[in-house]
Amino acid sequence: QVQLVESGGGLVQAGGNLRLSCAASGSALSIHGMGWYRQAPGKQRELVASISISRGGTTNYADSVKGRFTISRDNAKNTVYLQMNSLKYDDTAVYYCNADGYAMGFPFTSWGQGTQVTVSS
Repeated sequence: QVQLVESGGGLVQAGGNLRLSCAASGSALSIHGMGWYRQAPGKQRELVASISISRGGTTNYADSVKGRFTISRDNAKNTVYLQMNSLKYDDTAVYYCNADGYAMGFPFTSWGQGTQVTVSS
């Protein structure tokens, strides 16, 4: 079983910054990719940013966050970060961490419990 533990959400004024962290734990873990998704009230969950772990750290961003958000990883800690700068009201959402790979030789996809990010205008 792979667990993802998120931290770093909170309340911030528009224009402010926040940093989210997500740490993965499990037995015989080989993570291929990690990412952040978000879901605002009444909207579908959407990809915010993703990063490959096993393929050179290739990143992918939603158009709405390009230039403002940065995803990074610490492979030794199985941890991914999302630095969010110049936050906007529309960034308000529950942010979920996602990871996929292999654990104990079996493929997995796991989600974190979510962390609330609220941006006040």
